[in-house]
Amino acid sequence: MITAQNSRRSRQEARRQEIAEAVMQEGALRLEDLATRFNVSLMTVHRDVDDLQARDILRKYRGLVTALATSVVESSVTYRVGRQAYEKATLAQAVMKHIEPGEAVFLDDSTTVRRVAPLLSQNTPLTVITYSLPLLTELRNVSGLSLVALGGTYYSWCDAFMGPMTASQIRRVRADLFIMSSSGIVDDTCFHQHQEMIEVKRAMFECAARRILLVDHTKFEKRALYELVHVQEFDLVIVDAETSAEHVSRLRSYGTNVIVADDKSTE
Repeated sequence: MITAQNSRRSRQEARRQEIAEAVMQEGALRLEDLATRFNVSLMTVHRDVDDLQARDILRKYRGLVTALATSVVESSVTYRVGRQAYEKATLAQAVMKHIEPGEAVFLDDSTTVRRVAPLLSQNTPLTVITYSLPLLTELRNVSGLSLVALGGTYYSWCDAFMGPMTASQIRRVRADLFIMSSSGIVDDTCFHQHQEMIEVKRAMFECAARRILLVDHTKFEKRALYELVHVQEFDLVIVDAETSAEHVSRLRSYGTNVIVADDKSTE
């Protein structure tokens, strides 16, 4: 039997879902605008957004609600997974040419690298080592693939395990290849918003024989807080076709091997 209380909670959850979708679609909205759009009081909107923020779906700062990352806070994985879908798929296709059967491969938790997962069955046998829960879930039944799960403290905003325990486990193994992405490229250096993420990615970087960076053109427009590594330290950097020629030329001036996905260099 549906009670009045259950009905109210159902309407409340439906409204919160609509609020989340509206903010994700537009990037940012003011609390007053949300109250007007959904015909509720400002206090109700505050409660709704506080709940969504507690679930790491939205961010609230000085009356503005956003799904976008700042230099301090990473955007929700719920938001990031749908952004630049075409570019991420293109980068994933390009990197498959650089994964050899029989290799042990570190994969980070980025939504860009997640696009590589459905393609890995093409290059088996492989050993995949990751701390990303979506990757572990998606790859657990892939034939010919050995999966090594890294534990630690779970962070819902990235749907992954990180922290000192995770980094310690990484440093006990060696991989042939590390594939990663970055929150932002600042002064041609990879940056991330969270120290915990820096710790595990640095451990993978140090414990891999080869390192490949996948970044779409929007990464050159974003800033983050913590420095990880300069792009020249990677064996290969793959960018999408929308990346400006200026960025590509500058990265190559360091002696960095840069491939533009969908360019003739990927054929």
